[in-house]
Amino acid sequence: MSASEYRSIDASGTASVGTVDLKLEVIVIPVLDVDRAKAFYSLLGWRLDADFPFDNGFRVVQFTPPGSGCSVQFGTKITSAAPGSAQGLYLIVSDIEPVRDGLTARGVEVSEVFYPGTPGAQFQSDGTNRVVGPAPNHDSYSSFATFSDPDGNGWLLQEVTTRLPGRIDAAETAFASKADLESALRRAAIAHGEHEKRIGQHDENWPDWYADYMVRERAGVELPS
Repeated sequence: MSASEYRSIDASGTASVGTVDLKLEVIVIPVLDVDRAKAFYSLLGWRLDADFPFDNGFRVVQFTPPGSGCSVQFGTKITSAAPGSAQGLYLIVSDIEPVRDGLTARGVEVSEVFYPGTPGAQFQSDGTNRVVGPAPNHDSYSSFATFSDPDGNGWLLQEVTTRLPGRIDAAETAFASKADLESALRRAAIAHGEHEKRIGQHDENWPDWYADYMVRERAGVELPS
């Protein structure tokens, strides 16, 4: 039995093997100037969870992006990685353009929204093979924008509207933030308008249709017609 599994007793009294949750909750990013980095991530509007200095010079600072289940930590005596060497750090958003606009309004230098002209172009720091503008039809997983912190650690905004099959547990339909829920409702409203055109009448059961659409979209399964 692997370290990520445990043996339990099910309702019938039979021993069974389950899987322990392994939740990625924190990533460490290397910075040179801790106070400068703290000021930057405060500027982004991220939640400051901790700033703990210790007598031996160790210091840990933790921030959490809005709606994220994963936080970032930096500080002193926390990593041997070179400052700025963390690249391709994903920030998933449901509507990339207003998020980018919000960052620029805070004084953050963010690239134009783009989609890759060739596979992997979103990771090319020189910006080659990027097509300016959102992906055609705002295809999920295809629109990006990039920015860096003062040390050069690179962040990647990615627009995700419909998850790939199996990516989300259909039994656990939840939205990470008010903005995510609002965006999902807007997409459902547009799709429902097309649904009513197809049936040629007002749909009295629109709440059921909305709920079905939003759950299916979140789980990445076939959408209702």
